[in-house]
Amino acid sequence: MTTVEDANFALSKILDAGSKKNLIELAWIKNVRVNIPRVIITLALPSFANSQRDRIVQEVRQSLLNFEDITDVQIEVDNNMSQSNQEGENNLKELQRIKEIKHIIAISSGKGGVGKSTIAVNLACSLAKLGLETGLLDADIYGPNTPSMLGVTEENPKVTEGSGNDQRLIPVNKYGISIVSMGFLIEEGQPVIWRGPMLNSIIRQFLYQVEWSNLDFLVIDLPPGTGDAQISLAQSVPISGAIVVTTPQQVSLQDARRGLSMFKQLGVPILGVVENMTAFIPPDMPNKKYEIFGKGAGKILASENNLPLLAQIPIEIPLVNESNKGIPISISEPSKESSIKFSELADLIKKQFID
Repeated sequence: MTTVEDANFALSKILDAGSKKNLIELAWIKNVRVNIPRVIITLALPSFANSQRDRIVQEVRQSLLNFEDITDVQIEVDNNMSQSNQEGENNLKELQRIKEIKHIIAISSGKGGVGKSTIAVNLACSLAKLGLETGLLDADIYGPNTPSMLGVTEENPKVTEGSGNDQRLIPVNKYGISIVSMGFLIEEGQPVIWRGPMLNSIIRQFLYQVEWSNLDFLVIDLPPGTGDAQISLAQSVPISGAIVVTTPQQVSLQDARRGLSMFKQLGVPILGVVENMTAFIPPDMPNKKYEIFGKGAGKILASENNLPLLAQIPIEIPLVNESNKGIPISISEPSKESSIKFSELADLIKKQFID
């Protein structure tokens, strides 16, 4: 006859995708009751683990139904947990700032494919190289690329002691940067199919339920566009400034205008514009520059909004190759022109907020 101990042992084989700890140890599964032929459990997931809910429920059922005398599995949701989540979200809206973070810099773009994540990663690395305590929050929930760009896809963020919403994520550290990403919390290839409320919740959890450690700067890589993620961020925490990324193409300019206008409507200070892919520099002809994507969009966007053009980042072969290896060019090739531009950008940010 199946006992509670048997059920707990079977359930202890189910792991959190991020920390790789089992769910009994994390207290995400508790209050296991066996009443043959039924097993009843309580599921108490913290908000940052909601993306794993379907997978966990499926594995719980399968693990318990493997017992010959168990034909029914009943899964209860911790009602206190749900209430805590709701109260937590209400309270977070009233918070003015995160005490462990001095300045938050949002990196945004009106469309995908302009290299926004490349800008965010290399800016964070360059700030850290200046001796500043720096964090990187990959809030691009639907396309979390920063773990691969930083070579930490195999890392497992730890979770602090406690249970439910008392637990906090401990960021992964690489190149002196504290990193949190949705990519750490989902299985490889797993899509994130979320509507606005869940998206808002996970962004707030990433801001407030992470062990950020006295950061000078938190760089946030936002998803492209003008949707829930940007609005949720602006309504959750004071942003020191936003950087709008565009390419020289006119089509990119049109979308960047929308993104910039959104930040104005949300009352977010805009630091300026970064033009990425300004020109291609051949490795065998470093003195040559080819404007393969046209020119001028960054200057136009900055000028018509009375903003500075903070940087123009060229395309260089190492920028692509090293990123594919998980090494940002600002770390691997500090003498390349693009690395120098990232360093200058970081220095501008430092002088505006720290010096």
